[in-house]
Amino acid sequence: MLRSKITAVVVAAAALAMALAAVMSYRGVSELVDNELERGLEDRMHSVHTLVAAGLTPPPRQGMADQILSDRGTVRRLTPSGPRIPVSASALKVARTGQGGHMADVVIDGTDYVILTRPLPHGGAVMVAQSHEGAARVDDAFLWRITGTTAAALALSALLSWFALGRILRPVRNLARTTARITATQDLSTDLPPAGSDEVGQLTRSFASMLTALRRSREQQHRLVQDASHELRTPLTSVRGSAELLQRGRGRLAAEDEEQILTTLVTEAAALDDLVCELVELATDRYTDEAPVTVDLTVLAEETALRHRARTGRTVTVTAEEPVPVRARPRALQRCVDNLLSNAVKFSPQDTPVALHVKGCRLSVRDRGPGIEPADRDAVFDRFYRGSRTQATPGSGLGLAIVHDSVTADGGTVFATEADGGGAEVGFVLPPSGSSPNTLTVRRRLRKASRTE
Repeated sequence: MLRSKITAVVVAAAALAMALAAVMSYRGVSELVDNELERGLEDRMHSVHTLVAAGLTPPPRQGMADQILSDRGTVRRLTPSGPRIPVSASALKVARTGQGGHMADVVIDGTDYVILTRPLPHGGAVMVAQSHEGAARVDDAFLWRITGTTAAALALSALLSWFALGRILRPVRNLARTTARITATQDLSTDLPPAGSDEVGQLTRSFASMLTALRRSREQQHRLVQDASHELRTPLTSVRGSAELLQRGRGRLAAEDEEQILTTLVTEAAALDDLVCELVELATDRYTDEAPVTVDLTVLAEETALRHRARTGRTVTVTAEEPVPVRARPRALQRCVDNLLSNAVKFSPQDTPVALHVKGCRLSVRDRGPGIEPADRDAVFDRFYRGSRTQATPGSGLGLAIVHDSVTADGGTVFATEADGGGAEVGFVLPPSGSSPNTLTVRRRLRKASRTE
């Protein structure tokens, strides 16, 4: 569980920080206690020195022992009730020479003492011993107290982290439950939890955008399937009717009737083939993985016009006016120009030319056909849409829809207007590229695309 893992990490980090703080505090307190112990020992030494010099006996103090050490090594105890202070060679040297001083840690009757030896003015030395028991009690008390405080602080931080993380992760859990429900039910209309202004809110908004895109994609798929079923029904009905007529009239139909029925079958089968190919093209967008490059629209127009002249024998002219390189997928863009030219050739009278014109980032195809009604100029880019003036012309109604989807995917826009002198002018505008294209590279890409069509 994410909540448990994060809580464990937070507690571990807090434990490390608190342990480091506790160690540093303990060392600081221990050093302070040691300093106080030495200061107390120095104060006692000064008092004993002063009283002995005045011929007085210092009063006893708990945890301390005092004695006079002569230069011959004899000892006179000043606190008979206290422990006997052992005399070391260093202490005896101080008493004999009357110079320097000596401090040492010793164990007397199982208790740790610190002994300070200082010389007397007229020979000998004073030895003062102080027990470590008081300092040890302070150290132990502080150690237990800081250990308990650290443990309580860790427990409190763990509890607060658990509740705080639960509150923080609640939107994430709600989002996870909602997405799991959407996955299980496939119901894309399910609303996501409200999005806040923090990172979790940004994540929720990202999921909402993705869900909106999925809804739109599913709606487009449903609409495509419905439109495709409607468009496929007409040629399929014609094919089926012709086939049944041949079956019923087998051997009894005149040759010219059979020829007419077979011609209908071939024509409708070809129309079905074209429709299926364009449906696949529209539904899959097989150029999605193609990387956008810098494309010269003039080169693209010339290559496409050359191919259409050879294929149809029609006159296709190309003109350019201050062309600007654009950024697009070359093969997808070539398919768009192919579709525009195919439409123009299909709707133009046989003896009229088709004109390709490039101006800046704009490419347009002009024909001499029946034109496009003002009310139809936006709708002609919809799937399966047939204008009122072109109902009688064969076609799937998908060519301009493919142009629209490909161009908008590359950040461009499409347009359809009435041409000067009659006919229609249909085309697109793409965003400019920041660099000049390599003409040879563009031609190679376009020719490669033509070979794979």
